[in-house]
Amino acid sequence: MDSLINNETLSLWLLNYGSFTLFVLLTLGIIILPIPEETLLVLSGTLIASGKLNLPATIIAACAGSICGISLSYILGKTVGTFFITKYGYWLGIREHHLQKAHNWFEHYGKWTLFFGYFIPGIRHFTGVSAGITNLELQEFFLYAYTGAVIWVATFLSIGYFFGEYWLSIIQKIEIGVEEAGAIIVIAIICYLLYSFRKKIF
Repeated sequence: MDSLINNETLSLWLLNYGSFTLFVLLTLGIIILPIPEETLLVLSGTLIASGKLNLPATIIAACAGSICGISLSYILGKTVGTFFITKYGYWLGIREHHLQKAHNWFEHYGKWTLFFGYFIPGIRHFTGVSAGITNLELQEFFLYAYTGAVIWVATFLSIGYFFGEYWLSIIQKIEIGVEEAGAIIVIAIICYLLYSFRKKIF
């Protein structure tokens, strides 16, 4: 996806469709698609600084896209994720008390991953879903997820606004490296679950 959506393409979309592009890409990126969200935000900040994007509209679109994305992830976790675990959790060794322990952990500590997870590419895609699966209370979800979204957006828009193209290249390099590491971790988890599933059947 990164090779298809480069800086020139993102700039073109932002200039032609404005804040709507930012809203849609951030929403889809946080849910599942491998969109370079930090790069998108920094680029938006540089376009604000050059007068090519409207400041209030861009901030509102970025915050709304992030909040919408994490909220849809939470709903998917609470519905689809919960259904899958309820129906097939037995084969993975997941029992009701495991879910309760996961809920208690997320309520005390995991909710902070909703706040800080935005700053880690590859992790923010799972925090909303995890909060939904563990049935984190809505008020807790709103507080940590939405506050984190606003601070994340403000941070990277500001980087683009004040530091421009120099930081854009740095952010891209960091983003790519972290995404690769995140992909390795996710693959390792999936392999472990498949191995456990196979052991229980055979």
